[in-house]
Amino acid sequence: MLAITAVTTFLPFSSEKHAAGRLTTAFHALLAIAALLAAGMAQAEDGYDLWLRYRPLPDTQAALYRSHATQLVLPVATPTQQATRDELLRGLGGLLGQAPSVGSAVERDGAIVVGTPASSPVVARLKLDARALGHDGYLIRQTMVDGRSVTAIVGQSDVAAMYGAFHLLRLLQTARPIDHLDVREATRMSLRVLDHWDDLDGHVERGYAGNSIWDWQKLPDWLDPRYTDYARANASIGINGAVLNNVNANAAILTPLYLDKVQALAKVFRPYGIRVYLSVKFSAPIEIGGLKTADPLEPAVQRWWRAKADEIYARIPDFGGFLVKANSEGQPGPQDYGRTHADGANMLADALAPHGGIVMWRAFVYSQTNADDRAKQAYAEFKPLDGAFRTNVLLQVKNGPIDFQPREPFNPLFGAMPKTPLMMEFQVTKEYLGFATHLVYLGPLFEEVLRADTYGKGKGSTVAKVIDGELDGHKLTGIAGVANIGTDRDWTGSDFNQANWYAYGRLAWNPQLSSRDIAEEWVRATFSNDDGFVKRVVDMMMLSREAVVDYMTPLGLHHLMGKGHHYGPAPWDASGPRADWTPVYYHRADHEGIGFDRSSTGSNAVAQYAPPVADEFNDLKKIPDAYLLWFHHEPWSYRMRSGRALWDELVVHYTQGVDDVKQMRATWQALDGQIDADRYRKAAVFLGIQEKEAQWWRDASIAYFQSLNGLPLPAGYAPPQHTLSYYESLSFPFVPGHRP
Repeated sequence: MLAITAVTTFLPFSSEKHAAGRLTTAFHALLAIAALLAAGMAQAEDGYDLWLRYRPLPDTQAALYRSHATQLVLPVATPTQQATRDELLRGLGGLLGQAPSVGSAVERDGAIVVGTPASSPVVARLKLDARALGHDGYLIRQTMVDGRSVTAIVGQSDVAAMYGAFHLLRLLQTARPIDHLDVREATRMSLRVLDHWDDLDGHVERGYAGNSIWDWQKLPDWLDPRYTDYARANASIGINGAVLNNVNANAAILTPLYLDKVQALAKVFRPYGIRVYLSVKFSAPIEIGGLKTADPLEPAVQRWWRAKADEIYARIPDFGGFLVKANSEGQPGPQDYGRTHADGANMLADALAPHGGIVMWRAFVYSQTNADDRAKQAYAEFKPLDGAFRTNVLLQVKNGPIDFQPREPFNPLFGAMPKTPLMMEFQVTKEYLGFATHLVYLGPLFEEVLRADTYGKGKGSTVAKVIDGELDGHKLTGIAGVANIGTDRDWTGSDFNQANWYAYGRLAWNPQLSSRDIAEEWVRATFSNDDGFVKRVVDMMMLSREAVVDYMTPLGLHHLMGKGHHYGPAPWDASGPRADWTPVYYHRADHEGIGFDRSSTGSNAVAQYAPPVADEFNDLKKIPDAYLLWFHHEPWSYRMRSGRALWDELVVHYTQGVDDVKQMRATWQALDGQIDADRYRKAAVFLGIQEKEAQWWRDASIAYFQSLNGLPLPAGYAPPQHTLSYYESLSFPFVPGHRP
């Protein structure tokens, strides 16, 4: 809500009488503005507050909650404790219209008691045991202290208590009942990390929300308040790590100049339980260390990395560790010296181990000269290395075997490396999903992958159970999300993109959560608690992911986007520099049919999955329609389950995607006036862009494939609005987020 903090009136040096009159006029103007605000007629919002808006609740709801928030009883001896107190005061004051008093003893009914048994004598007296919930887990329980009713938030660490405080605020924001609370929360993942693909010059690779939020030029001296708000937002959803720089790393990040800057950010994040990590370039010993080799088995290289780790931890004692992209897309790595990925990861792991650091080694690799199916390469390189990695190495695996497509089958490495802890890598930024303007809620995508059954140890061996350690007994567990955050005022390029950051964090904390429940939670915190509004917006969000699959890549098609920038359709592109960077490599369409044959009669990528999964993907009678063209090349006349020919089915799906966006747009238009005008209008305009671009995707794709098969469109379906040559002529050299 707009806040009036000061009014400056410029007065002529004439008379006190005239000055008094002008002041009276200004005062009346202030009263008029205040009346408008009170009437709810001028509530401007810009999205900066994310889901932590803390706007006043309705009077009856606020009065009910105020009886449970009369006082805060919590220690304030550490930065985390102080941050927890400040958040509760901010949140309760905003939601309830008044902030509770703060004290060290319970003085009245309705107090909120926060802390650990070690930090708070009051908590210690409650004898509420949170030890089984781990370092980050917490409980929230209504109980009694000296005959007075209290709400206790208890953890084994200050950060756990902070997470519990955010949980309580979330309940209030979303108008949930808080009588008789008995909440026990324990995270399923020890590392819950955001990967920032931010370069040192401020560019963000695959970033669609402005420049990098890290202002390296002004660090370490100027600490933008935005850094603290970033930390608050992450802590509110349980994210506990940030990789600050691009996986296509610049070795300069490891120089003293930049380590001082990293140290400054680590200090801001520390009270919120967030550790910093760095992407490192494998050739750093050559580029900044003066060595002639980066061979991981060379003693001088090993000494260099040990010394570098010592240097980092001297500045940042709680430094998290390294993220590494090696021997992928031209990046240097151990294979340059005839060594394995395990050799490279273990060398770095040994350097970090004395300090408790970890290595996240990315499995997104494919050889520079690829004679086989690109989808098979990660499995081929890493499966033989199962069990060869140090105990402080996590193998970071993308959700699918290609590259963050609108839909992919789960990566076959999940369930195939029981001796190696694997961490998930999701993409929160929408590189292949319409950038910032398309409304695409990724919760269903994340949920689909996490619930996929690998059959690694029989039925029920879900991807979630692989990465949370349950399936194979791993203690080191993790999940990473490629961030969608930038300097745009709304952080993510649109208000609805915030939902993907939020959903990632909530599922990182608990991969068993429902994406629909998360969407409802986000809508209530971000926009409104009106049940009718919430249901319509959640329905729209839940429709959005399938809509984008339909208008971009239906029935298992994939990687049809424009080369390099990945903006818009280009299924006709066959230009170099390598085949597996071109759409024609993936769809393999010709006059006779379409699809990539990965069945047992093709590249046999199906064999990388456990037998029950391989059998389903291999058998045309069993494979879901959603994956048909991922695993099979079929004639245009192939009869689908719907009874339609494959060509007709593709046209139906392309058209359905556009129709779904039209439905989303109509839903949003019907909600005009139910939220603030600025955020409503921006989403309305973006949905208009999405409808136009969905139509573009549909028409360009149909025009191209029709040029190959020469088939008519099914009856009742409109032809493309332009010729194929028109779509092929479009060029986009300056779209955001591409790699320079």
